[in-house]
Amino acid sequence: MEIEEGLFKKIKYLQSPNFNDRPDQERVSLIIIHSISLPPNSYTGTYVEDFFLNRLNIKEHEYFERIKDLKVSPHLYIKRDGQIIQFVPLNKRAWHAGKSSYMGVADCNNYSIGIELEGSDKDIFEEAQYKSLCEVTSIILKEYNSISKENIKAHSDVAPGRKTDPGNSFDWDRYLNNV
Repeated sequence: MEIEEGLFKKIKYLQSPNFNDRPDQERVSLIIIHSISLPPNSYTGTYVEDFFLNRLNIKEHEYFERIKDLKVSPHLYIKRDGQIIQFVPLNKRAWHAGKSSYMGVADCNNYSIGIELEGSDKDIFEEAQYKSLCEVTSIILKEYNSISKENIKAHSDVAPGRKTDPGNSFDWDRYLNNV
């Protein structure tokens, strides 16, 4: 896989409207790992994709009413079967971290790449997801030499008390030892 103009070649690309330009002075120096499932703890349908594209039909589940006004999107989303979907070019500012800070620098969206895994804080992630995650992370680390493995963090690390993902079921050693 290669990256060209912020897009992975050979990965499905669905352009989310939930992004903007990065501030000029910001260098990409962080990867944030997230998890998401819609409705919570459910892995059917295309609800997550629809959410990132602002097309979620809120009438299909009562939970969707609570998130109907959110405008969110990661750069990459990895489904349970390992399929990768890109929503925002890596050189753009995706809206994935919300109110956040890392090493004393606020607004992680400005300088990070967000990767969502289909999952929850309570469920184990799939072998295919780890394989895809390791593959794209390795490519990102080569493309963005300003990111080190030490600067790959959980959403819970940059938004403590507000976020808990990807949760205790995520195997950090397995992941980081394979990128």
